[in-house]
This record gives sequence, structure tokens and C-alpha cells, in this order.
Amino acid sequence: MRASIIACALLGYSAVAGAAGTPVGTVIENTASVTFDLAGAPTTVLTNTTSLTVVERIDVVVTLLSPQILVAASDTSRALLFRVSNTGNGTEVYTLTIDNILGSDDFDPIAAVPAIYFDTDASGDFNVGDQPYTPGVNDPNLAADASIDVFLVNDIPAAVVSGNIGRSQLTATSATGTGVPGTLFAGQGDGNVDAVIGSTGGEALEFGEYLVADVQINAVKAQAVADPFGGNEPVPGATITYTITVDVVGAGTATASVFNDLIPTFTTYVPNSLTLNAASLTDALGDDAGEFDTSVVPTIVVRLGDLTAAGGTQTVVFQVTID
Repeated sequence: MRASIIACALLGYSAVAGAAGTPVGTVIENTASVTFDLAGAPTTVLTNTTSLTVVERIDVVVTLLSPQILVAASDTSRALLFRVSNTGNGTEVYTLTIDNILGSDDFDPIAAVPAIYFDTDASGDFNVGDQPYTPGVNDPNLAADASIDVFLVNDIPAAVVSGNIGRSQLTATSATGTGVPGTLFAGQGDGNVDAVIGSTGGEALEFGEYLVADVQINAVKAQAVADPFGGNEPVPGATITYTITVDVVGAGTATASVFNDLIPTFTTYVPNSLTLNAASLTDALGDDAGEFDTSVVPTIVVRLGDLTAAGGTQTVVFQVTID
């Protein structure tokens, strides 16, 4: 807790509302009273005042934010995103470590150098602007209820095959100390009050997964608005044309691929506006590759079939109007 505080804006800290409880250093006082009549006169006697200062509880949680990441052999700089949250009631410094030798997967990812970065721009995507973590130099100093998003960045070995899973683990450890819940660190809390280890033991860890796939799908969605007055303002009555492109990367086959897109709230699907690769599809079920399914929630469904890189880009287009 003695390290200087890293600028919150620089590293992308956020708040975790209501997690910590009563702040460390809070003074809790109580005085009781007894009232009675003394010779006909109301009289009050006060007890002594009891007083205590809330000590610091040290707790931390690590949460995986990334889904399983699809990778290929020899990929580089593939990032997993985690969130480190201070769920204690005082300010705490945490050290961060990466562990790829977990023994419960098919391969060990290769940690980049450096391997741990802060999501500096809070984008959720690893990029050149994210700040690397250096132990002992910029250990995150989190106020109670605060959190910070962290990337683990790894390369994928060459000797992997489709279907292999590799795991990478982030551990956040309290700089004040760890131990069984209730362990006391006298005078080590904020304002030199005592600190006590909470239910997490002052340390938390979580792993993310890489899945090797010999085929990957990239899907991109674009929209264009045409209003009733010849402009492109999204006013009621305007038409939104959605264009979705689906590309396959890799040597494998994405078998039985199906495109699904829920019709947005506050819009209505334009009948018979659905196309696949510029060919019209009917809205009816079962007579071609696509349909407008209203059985549960209004949804566009297009069965793209077995996709390969050689098959080229698949383009789905449909329209809605703004209610």
C-alpha cells in the first residue's frame, strides 16, 4: 500500500459499486442513556462512549472478460482480457503474474515479452497504445471498489493441431500480504490501522483459453439509413439496410454454418428484402437457404452451409424500417 497511485485515467480504472462495505478508518461510536424520575424531576444518565475504528479488509477478485479465443498455429500477440477488482474496503496495491504451465490443457501458450498489459484506452482490444506492466514499478493501486482491466498476451506454438486448448492464468496478489481469512497485519492498513485478510485470502486467479482452429470466421455488419425525405437521418419511417459479410480464414471447413440476426427493437422487417450474395431469398421457412422466423423473436436466418476460404465472401442483406 506504500506505492504511489497510478493515474486512473491512464490505466483505465473503473468502479465496482457497493462491493467494499464500510470504508477503512471509519470510527463507530455509541453512547447509551438511562432516563428516570428523581424527586419528580426527569433525569438522564449517560453511559461511557464506546469507540472503534474499522480496520482494512483485504480482498480481490479476478474476472475473465474474454470468450474462448480462436487461434492458429504460430499466431503471435493473442490477448486475453481480465478484470482485477478490489473488493476490500481500503486502498490496496496488487502484484500481477502470468502462469501458462497449468497442466490441465493440451498446450502451453508462450508468454510474450512483456506478457501483461493494462487496457489503457478501455477499448477491450489489445493495441499498441496499451501500457505494459512492470512488477514493482506500476503495480495497480486500487481504491476500494475500483477495478482495472488487464491483458495477458501470448504467442501460440507451431506444434499444435485443430481442437487443442491452451490456458493462460492471471493472478493478482495483495502487496500487504496473503493468508487464511482473519490473518492480521498490524498497522498495515490505510492510515496505519490494522489490516485483516478477507474471504479471498488476499489473492485471486483466473484463466482464459485459446482454442486452435484450422478455420476461423470473420463477420462484419454495416448499416445504411435512407429517410422518407431523401436524406439519411434515422427518423421514424426511415429504412435501415443491413449488410453482413462473412469471410473464412484458414485451410479448414466451417461446417453447417448458420447466420442469425434478431430484428432490432423499435423496427419492423421489410418483407422480402432478404438476399444472399445478391440473390433474393423468400421469407418462408424451408423453401431456400433463408427465412424470416417469427416463431419466438423475429429473426433473420440464413443457412450458409459448409464454408471455406476458397468459397469467398458470403454477403447477407436485409432491411428494416424504424417504427
